[in-house]
Amino acid sequence: MIGAIIGDVVGSLYEYNNIKEKDFVWFKEGSYATDDSIMTVAVAKALLDSKEDYSDLSEKTVYWMRYFGCKNPNGDYGQAFKQWLESENPEPYESYGNGAAMRISPVGWFASNMDQLKELSRKVTEVTHNHPEGIKGAEAVAACILLCRQGKSKEYILKYVHYNYYPMSFRIDDIRKSYTYDVTCQGTVPQAIRAFLESKSFIDAIQTAISLGGDSDTLAAITGSIAEAFYFYPEINQRIVSKALSFLSSEEREVVQQFKKTERIDRSLLI
Repeated sequence: MIGAIIGDVVGSLYEYNNIKEKDFVWFKEGSYATDDSIMTVAVAKALLDSKEDYSDLSEKTVYWMRYFGCKNPNGDYGQAFKQWLESENPEPYESYGNGAAMRISPVGWFASNMDQLKELSRKVTEVTHNHPEGIKGAEAVAACILLCRQGKSKEYILKYVHYNYYPMSFRIDDIRKSYTYDVTCQGTVPQAIRAFLESKSFIDAIQTAISLGGDSDTLAAITGSIAEAFYFYPEINQRIVSKALSFLSSEEREVVQQFKKTERIDRSLLI
């Protein structure tokens, strides 16, 4: 999930000021942790706080999203999600926005297998994004993270996504010039996954995602969440990690640290 936070903070500068190249400043005045980071922390806390059988996961997700959302009232929330946060009786609102995918990374780290991943992904997603495209977008990202944890190759992940979620027969260089702002899952998730697949390193993954333009913070959050699992946390520059986490509150950083203790990866499976 730290990869998602890094991507979000770095991309925050370029969401409304797109840059169609990979040479740019990562952190500077104006960088901030958007709703992408805040809701990622909320999902992580919900997973940590839920029962062993996850029977109350949806309930916990609603609670912690509203808790952290209300603590960050100036977050860059979509109008429908903001109304959901402020509602006395929050209900799903048939969204297929990319918010479903930008906050899902903790599920990719928490799940032990693909069946469990699909169950947990649905539970934390459908509390707001209960449209089939919203559920699919979140599940696709979480599945990529699990496959990375299992040591699957990029070629394997590409085929898995192509046959189970989205057509992936495009290249970033081919769509960069024409790609525009899109807040839907179907207009963000495949592009973010492709940015990861074409990357040479964690840093290159973030740069590739942001160079595409569009909803830069969310693209980079999704790409970064997958890239972290593939390139592995210890190999990400600690200075970058510390800088990104500095944009969170102390309470949010504590959730991140608690969650890090639960993340599992079997290095013996690496290929």
